[in-house]
Amino acid sequence: MAGPLRALVIKELLAVWADKRSRMVLIVPPLIQLLVFSFAATQEVRNVHLGVLNQDLGKESRELVARFAASPTFTRIVPLRHVADMREAIESQAVLAALHVGPDFSRRLAAGHPASVQLVLDGRKSTAAQAVYGYARHILSGFAAERVPRSTGDDASSLVVRHWFNSNLDSLWFTVPGLLGILIMLVSLIVTALSVAREREMGTLDQLLVSPLGPGAILLGKALPALIIGVIEGTVILLAAVVVFGVPFTGSLALLYAAMTVYIAAVVGVGLFLSSLSATQQQAILGAFVFMVPAILLSGFAAPVENMPDWLQTLSLADPLRHFLRIIHGVFLKDMPAATVLEFAWPMAVIALVTLGASTWLFRSRF
Repeated sequence: MAGPLRALVIKELLAVWADKRSRMVLIVPPLIQLLVFSFAATQEVRNVHLGVLNQDLGKESRELVARFAASPTFTRIVPLRHVADMREAIESQAVLAALHVGPDFSRRLAAGHPASVQLVLDGRKSTAAQAVYGYARHILSGFAAERVPRSTGDDASSLVVRHWFNSNLDSLWFTVPGLLGILIMLVSLIVTALSVAREREMGTLDQLLVSPLGPGAILLGKALPALIIGVIEGTVILLAAVVVFGVPFTGSLALLYAAMTVYIAAVVGVGLFLSSLSATQQQAILGAFVFMVPAILLSGFAAPVENMPDWLQTLSLADPLRHFLRIIHGVFLKDMPAATVLEFAWPMAVIALVTLGASTWLFRSRF
């Protein structure tokens, strides 16, 4: 049995590598997606155009506007003359936010009275608007703190903020490890989704069924090449994350590869199920993308799982990418211990058993 199984594995690897289109799918798109998504899928807001209506000619108002202009977030300050210009600038999306400084701003500060400013945000871009609000609030808080007398009594207190595991809040440290899980899923899913469908479309499935290999061994021969390719793809992306993007790797490589193997097994089970269900390779590809989009949305990569409704949070427990992302970020950034890795790995093992079992049952029942 070992000889025919080895021959089937070699045949699958050669079939993938001999096809020029398959080579392109396995090599070019993941590298392009890694480069594009690493910079495009950032959660930071940069290059913001800020409209400023400064009706005060005092020193304090000019200093406040200068602080906004010096911030790396606001790359362009658009001067406005009238209140109506604020509405027009935001409606035309010439600016994302508009700052209005009233005519008595400097006078009130000089007299020791509180002074307020108005910040108008474009709510059509809700996520960016919330981030810009946070940046603006930070600038205003710093400006106000310098003008409030500091207390010298025993009750004086201050807030010191420290970000663990990502002190500079670099979005690449979150995005690139997450792409490791997504691109491994993409490659492993496509390779396995095409395997059985390709045999059926080419008319070679009957020859495979009359071979000495049973249905379980045939599926194993289809799964092992995808597992090998997925590990290789993961290694390339891991090296790119550390060497090219400078993401620190603080954990154990052995734990990461062990979890990666379980994760790929779960994804391969889904791919084999789709491949056994599909009559053509085109159907298999469509099925793979139908699965991938919800899997990415439910994983916590695009939005925190905790923000989802309770029923979606429960549904996301069946998503192997959700569990693998937690392992990736933990192993990369905080040297996650083996016990914690096991806590997130065993649900992936259950998912792998279910998906591989379901694909084996479907293959036996159909063929």
